[in-house]
Amino acid sequence: MREFSIFEKSSANGGIYAMLIVNRLQLLYFALMLPMYLIHSYMIWGIIVMGILSQINLTLLSKWFSSDTSPKDYHGFVQLFGERTVRMFALVGWVLILVKITVITLSYVEVIHYFVFPSMNIYWLILFAFSISCYLAVTGMEKVIRFVVITFLASFWIILFFVPFFIPPVASLYDLYPLIPTNWSMDSWKGLLFIWSALSGPEYLVCLLPWLDKGPKLFRYVFAANALSVLEYIIIFAAALFFYGSNYLSKSEFPVVNMIRYLESPVFERIDMILISFNLFHFVFVAAIFILFFYGATRIMLGKQDKPPTRTGFYASCMFICLCLLIANVSFWQEGTEHSIGLILEVCLSALSYLLVPAILVVAGKLKGRV
Repeated sequence: MREFSIFEKSSANGGIYAMLIVNRLQLLYFALMLPMYLIHSYMIWGIIVMGILSQINLTLLSKWFSSDTSPKDYHGFVQLFGERTVRMFALVGWVLILVKITVITLSYVEVIHYFVFPSMNIYWLILFAFSISCYLAVTGMEKVIRFVVITFLASFWIILFFVPFFIPPVASLYDLYPLIPTNWSMDSWKGLLFIWSALSGPEYLVCLLPWLDKGPKLFRYVFAANALSVLEYIIIFAAALFFYGSNYLSKSEFPVVNMIRYLESPVFERIDMILISFNLFHFVFVAAIFILFFYGATRIMLGKQDKPPTRTGFYASCMFICLCLLIANVSFWQEGTEHSIGLILEVCLSALSYLLVPAILVVAGKLKGRV
């Protein structure tokens, strides 16, 4: 029987792969719904400020990556934290990843169900979308990492769809006023939290250490990815302001997709379907890499990290995730509303993990260096 080597490492991937992975992890489904959480035009500054704070956070992460205490594999983490602590971190990461996969999948499936297949049973859509992700994940971590190039080329150009919204008569500078807030509400704080959560994702590079080339230029690429993500969010939010205005932006369930529907093309009648279809590449890549993270965390929790991975264990993990997806869709996923419990939970957990992971790693590295 052929060896099941989904975690094999034949070569290290350069900084360009880290750049594309970070950029795609930061965009995710947030790009489709971010405007309705920000609403006010002055939140453009919120995106910029959170982007700067994200760069500072990435600086901490880069210092840890380039330090002598930065591990290369599981055993390096055991030397840094201790085996019991590493297993505890694996359990925490296991929960975070499960929540993230659940929210990513149900969010994307909800968009497909709402705009493309409204009469189709949503459970078939969940199974279809998740099955494609599992098919990519089973090819192995190296191939999934390299798939990010296809993902980027298939989804990045979608930003060009927003150019017409910056051209008069659609665009009016008055829609960007006020750029200085006259009052600050709890919704504005929630908007900042949502932006910070949307920029999370680079912390998962820690899970990809064995497959990345930790050269001196690695985090120059990561910094560029973060800056590109901030620019994309600004473009999307500004385009939404030009189209809706602050007064009506929060009233649309999927503002980005709905505004794309109003674009006219002599070739395609439904441009929004193109947007959704090409976003499938984005979803499949992100879900596949998190499925592999989930299986890896499960192996660490069970103490099987030094044993070869098995097809039985991998497929069991996939079936468990699929079961959680179906249960979550029935239990607490409120389709058609922006206040889903799962989405709120994922936003809070992602924001917290992005804040704490670099800080914990830097502190642990400094303490280890003193020993």
